[in-house]
Amino acid sequence: MKDLVEIRWHGRGGQGAKTASLLLADAAFNTGKYIQGFPEYGPERMGAPITAYNRISDTPIRIHSNIYEPDYVVVVDDTLLESVDVTAGLKQDGAIVINTTKGKDYLDKVLRGYKGSVYTIDAKKVSLETLGKYFPNTPMLAAIVKVASIMEEKDFLADMKGSFGHKFAKKPEVIEGNMKALELALKEVQKIQ
Repeated sequence: MKDLVEIRWHGRGGQGAKTASLLLADAAFNTGKYIQGFPEYGPERMGAPITAYNRISDTPIRIHSNIYEPDYVVVVDDTLLESVDVTAGLKQDGAIVINTTKGKDYLDKVLRGYKGSVYTIDAKKVSLETLGKYFPNTPMLAAIVKVASIMEEKDFLADMKGSFGHKFAKKPEVIEGNMKALELALKEVQKIQ
């Protein structure tokens, strides 16, 4: 990982993009990194487009603004690809990670000529298989950790087990499903270009 990594998340209200960005910040912090994790809201309602951000660094972060030229972009909902310019400012040597089952031809069209790396994962399939419900944020969190090499996978999984243990202390059955979702997502994310 280079010294400062900037990530922009695109999702819809209620899909957990903000939560995933905050979980990523916590996990990176627990490995000794300096972090920022924060959302940007428009109309605060279910289904409305939202943006969240992460900065992760080995040195103190002195920037306090939105991220306009991210290294990585995470798209939690592929319906945003046609209405939001998710590649705006995205560095060519970075990557975009998309929750989608759509193919390369469609993605080439909607990514507005982006020439960098494109990764996909079917977060719906992963979450339905492991959680029994559609929660795309957990698989997308694992996908960006893998693509951006933010931390060792074993360190990430260990940290998330502790985090889920705290968050879901009264629902221990949820911990196992979320851990399985992370593990499966680490295997399922794939590069398409």
